[in-house]
Amino acid sequence: MPVIATHDLRKHYGEVKAVDGIDLSISEGEIFGLLGPNGAGKTTTLHMLATLQRPTSGSAVVAGFDTVKQPLKVRQRVGMVFQEPTLDSTLTGRENLDLHGRLYGVKGKERPGRIAELLKLVDLEGRADDFVKHYSGGMKRRLEIARGIMHHPEILFLDEPTLGLDPQTREHIWAYIEKMVAEQHTTIILTTHYMDEADRLCDRIGIIDHGKIIALDTPENLCASLGGDVVKLRMANPTTKPFEAMKFVKAAEIKGNEVLLTVEDSSSHLAEILQRSDGVQHVELHTPTLNDVFLKFTGREMREESGEGGFLADYQASQRGH
Repeated sequence: MPVIATHDLRKHYGEVKAVDGIDLSISEGEIFGLLGPNGAGKTTTLHMLATLQRPTSGSAVVAGFDTVKQPLKVRQRVGMVFQEPTLDSTLTGRENLDLHGRLYGVKGKERPGRIAELLKLVDLEGRADDFVKHYSGGMKRRLEIARGIMHHPEILFLDEPTLGLDPQTREHIWAYIEKMVAEQHTTIILTTHYMDEADRLCDRIGIIDHGKIIALDTPENLCASLGGDVVKLRMANPTTKPFEAMKFVKAAEIKGNEVLLTVEDSSSHLAEILQRSDGVQHVELHTPTLNDVFLKFTGREMREESGEGGFLADYQASQRGH
């Protein structure tokens, strides 16, 4: 039985379809990545699974409990690191963790040790007793992550968990996530704009756009689905015509001033491709990556930027304009 299961899950704001019929089945101990452009519906999906928003229609079962009919049961078993800050800035870092531990029933004799462990993990031991209002943005982000896992949740929702963190801290967080899954069988759903994060951590990835899952598989299979290496040709007058008769070219499309080719054994055929191309200004050759997969399915490159923007914000802005 899956730990998380959704059926035709939808969330609408007026005419805007933030989430438009999502079916998911996620197993215990799986790290599932949800990738998509800003405003695609990632955060809205997490909020519905965490009982923070009611779906317009459809259903979601988390840890065996219906998110609408049994929200308290769900909340007792999940943790969440939000995209936007939710810390109490009038408390210290240590007090924020202690308060969260109390709210989630972490026993008094266990809390000090757990707090010390997490402060060390996110490198905040020396600032634990400073007020959060004096923390930098990166420090606040690290404390948010520590708070989200304070109570050893069965299921953890991570919305852009390492956005803005330095590489060393990101590495520490990744290692701890992997440890949680290996030792505690924690189930994790994360959204991220970092392709290296998704590639390293995720067992499976769902690409969401316009509220729908448009691709779902392992990172390896998604990359393999492109059918070959990627050759990018920047051209003065981009055209795919010279490549249409080449049997080793599996796909060709124009993106701006570039022609993107999917080529079998590109190293053997690159010379012929260039010979038949006019006005080539720049050439790139690489094996498929998750960013190439993302570009294929959404038509956009993944950008490392904060804030989904969100359908709700778009809808509210549109209403203000009337």
